Amino acid sequence: MRFSRSFALCAYLQGEVRHGTAGVRQGRSDRRLTGRGASDPVDIARALYAAHTSCSLSQSAETFVTPPLAGIRVVDLSQIVSGPMAACILADQGADIIKVETPGGDPVRGLGPKKGDLSAMFIAVNRGKQGIALDLKQPAACAVLRDLIARADVLIENFRPGVIDRLGFGWEACRALNPRLVFASITGFGPDGPYSNIRVYDPVVQAVSGLAATQVDGEGRPGLIRSLIADKVTALTAAQAITAALFVRERTGEAQRVDIAMLDAAVAFNWPDGMYNHGFADDPPPAFPEYGAMMRLWAAADGQVAIGSLQDAEFAALMRAVGLDDLAEDPRLRGVAGRMALQKEWAPRLSAALKATDLDTLMTGFVREGAVGGRVNALAQVPGDPQVRHNAIVAEIDHGATGRVRSPRGAARFGATAQLAPRPAPHLGEHSVAILRELGRDDETIAALLAAGAVKSPD
Repeated sequence: MRFSRSFALCAYLQGEVRHGTAGVRQGRSDRRLTGRGASDPVDIARALYAAHTSCSLSQSAETFVTPPLAGIRVVDLSQIVSGPMAACILADQGADIIKVETPGGDPVRGLGPKKGDLSAMFIAVNRGKQGIALDLKQPAACAVLRDLIARADVLIENFRPGVIDRLGFGWEACRALNPRLVFASITGFGPDGPYSNIRVYDPVVQAVSGLAATQVDGEGRPGLIRSLIADKVTALTAAQAITAALFVRERTGEAQRVDIAMLDAAVAFNWPDGMYNHGFADDPPPAFPEYGAMMRLWAAADGQVAIGSLQDAEFAALMRAVGLDDLAEDPRLRGVAGRMALQKEWAPRLSAALKATDLDTLMTGFVREGAVGGRVNALAQVPGDPQVRHNAIVAEIDHGATGRVRSPRGAARFGATAQLAPRPAPHLGEHSVAILRELGRDDETIAALLAAGAVKSPD
């Protein structure tokens, strides 16, 4: 049922994998999950495929060429961003993901620039997955999903509370099918409570969580972060929680349900800086200027820069970098409180110095003096930024007829396990037939499922 198995085996049989097996260690967890020994050709092929597609920084004989989550199987029932991105993070770390969609497809397929049924946003949060399209209103499609769940390690869903239960795939039903299943449920406000049944998108969570209140303008009006920040931090939270639940299962043998509310993820994310004036419950000290009020962009002669000077040495370095040595030595500007109190005195001089200097000169001065600063990149400049290119965070995926597509690789680099290169996202129902065959359906049954519309496959 796993894409990496079949793909790797094909590569192995066709002689496309050119790496030898020297130094390859087959991980203990792989053998336990698959029930095969380290000498099994499929395991060897999977390891070789991982080595072939890896961009790991470590190439020593001690490197495990299989990625951290190799052998973990995930059924992704989620859509939009929060759940799909969580599953994508797991895919980047080697998990085998099957994305289950309705015959109409994930709405994000049509959001933003697109080619055919693939939007750039869809690719970014669904790369590295297999795809099957099921009409869960039909019993035959539900039977397919039950078979997938019975073979999985993780299920991810982000329906509104109660919907997954009405479909017949709630926690209790899934646990009966597979007692080892980690069941990850993402909701907007939580599984219960006064807001639990309200439909939610990212801006609503920003509003309720306080994120919008941290984006006040000069007149004190809240604003939205112009990014799906609540969705994405929920995805990060969910991916971490899922791996923690898998670790618990590894230690105790017990699987469990994991609930992740977008509201909770956003409040926790915003708290350290956005809520620091509300941290002391007893005898709170005097309020400090909001952290966000100290953050701004500054104009340079040919663009904009972001700067920082939390510590005294950093402030002094910044002033020296722009030729304001007297401010660097001014004892009144020691400490954040002192600088805040005298901001109207030094900030106009700093602004004038920055506006008179081009970005390249500023960057050179920042590096020379050890100041904190960076140029503001336009979106089109990000892939070509020298440090972005050096880090190789953005890769190009050959997406067949769609052409080459830029997408980030997994951001975490592991020193002793393989880093998979980004892999394509699935077309709607692209792997439906292959998955059905691996589940044991014969050609006649598959044809009947397709004819009835219980399963969809590309024309």
